[in-house]
Amino acid sequence: MDYLFSAEAGLLGVFVASFLSATLLPGGSEAVLFAVVRLHPEQTSAALVLATLGNTLGGMSTYLLARLLPQRELPARLAMVKRYGAVALVLAWAPLIGDALCAAAGWLRLNWLSCMLWMALGKFGRYVLVVTGAGIF
Repeated sequence: MDYLFSAEAGLLGVFVASFLSATLLPGGSEAVLFAVVRLHPEQTSAALVLATLGNTLGGMSTYLLARLLPQRELPARLAMVKRYGAVALVLAWAPLIGDALCAAAGWLRLNWLSCMLWMALGKFGRYVLVVTGAGIF
């Protein structure tokens, strides 16, 4: 039973929870990250990297799915993403609007590399705050 609470299992859990919570599935990767860094503070850097990577890949999966949709007339709700471009994805971590931003960027066929970098930056910043709240940094 100890293997369930091992550092390795925790890191895997952080990655999986982060990936799934960035898709349209509900989830709370912050709670998993918080718990792992509290139980295994020596794994903070690895957990932070894996959470950011998993959450960014999850967001990029939404981007890719939306990119596959045929383009039609630009809905008014996408005007902000079109105006600010990939930079808007720095807010992809935000509840309620994050998934929509990723989907909008894909549907608008914004540059995938720029989208991924801005998305990762925002998600990393959010996870740094979670780790700081855990009293690790």
